[in-house]
Amino acid sequence: MTTFLILAVLVLVAIAIWQMTKIFELSQLKTDKTEVATDKDNKYNGYMLFAFLIFIYAITIFSFAKYGKFLLPEAASAHGAEVDYLMLVSMIIIFIVQTLTQALLYYFGYKYRGEKGKKALFYADNDRLEFIWTIIPVIVLAGLILWGLYTWTNIMDVNDDDDPLIVELYAQQFNWKARYGGSDNVLGGANVRMIDIDRANVMGLDEADSYASDDVIVNELHLPVGRKVNFKMRSQDVLHSAYMPHFRAQMNCVPGMTTEFSFTPIYTTEEMRQKPDVVDKVKRTNIIRAEKSASGGEILDPWEFDYILLCNKICGTSHYNMQMKIIVETEEEYNEWMKGQQTFQETMAMSAE
Repeated sequence: MTTFLILAVLVLVAIAIWQMTKIFELSQLKTDKTEVATDKDNKYNGYMLFAFLIFIYAITIFSFAKYGKFLLPEAASAHGAEVDYLMLVSMIIIFIVQTLTQALLYYFGYKYRGEKGKKALFYADNDRLEFIWTIIPVIVLAGLILWGLYTWTNIMDVNDDDDPLIVELYAQQFNWKARYGGSDNVLGGANVRMIDIDRANVMGLDEADSYASDDVIVNELHLPVGRKVNFKMRSQDVLHSAYMPHFRAQMNCVPGMTTEFSFTPIYTTEEMRQKPDVVDKVKRTNIIRAEKSASGGEILDPWEFDYILLCNKICGTSHYNMQMKIIVETEEEYNEWMKGQQTFQETMAMSAE
């Protein structure tokens, strides 16, 4: 393979040198002949503009019809519906503006194409026209920006109202860990300089902090439905981004500082699995997996919907594989699961044995 790549590079370099030589030879030629577009050329270009206009409209409609079903299902967080509505309005405005401007662009490109004997008219300025096409985008964009800021401010109001669950998301190349505050719902102090792999202190918790003793560290995120969750986010190494698409939540994890995000899950994992669009997506995915399995001989287990935490920043070679399963369940199921987890103090005691 290495030999093939070397030969391919040498061939491409040779072609590049050959082309550069031809360009140099042409630049030395002196001729009075020039390439001037004829009326036929201009008319042909005008028709091509219309053909391309039809193409971009057709590919847009086809994409919506063919791949619209692969969009994210209904938002599973309390704030998600507002985010989706803002996104929908923005896309509708973009679609209308794109449709009108492209149609006018290609129409005028054809109507005012170059023709023999026709002289082009040029207006240095038109104050009224410039005012109209400036003030309308300003008003629309200002409205969207203010709406977006208002929505973002509401979402980012991370506070301790309604007795939120406190969870830390800890990012490192290339996996996630989650830490719960334990019975007191308070996270103990932590610092990456305190990481001690030999003693199972994988997140750098401060062993002298009494609040850290009952903290619970897990590799699978469990959340109780209907309860507000305040996330504290840290990174061990490089910039990561905690992205939970079904909850319409994303926040950067920055080395050396703690970032925050808050949301309330409104559907359990089982409830989400019953949503019609989710059921359809699962069926389509399993059909594709079955077809690939039949052609490749590999046996694939049926896929089932799960919430997921992803890294949305390219953080290294295994970035694509940096994810964590999220399970949303009832309060009773969550409490039962939490009872079976080991505290930080218990983990440290076991590592010392």
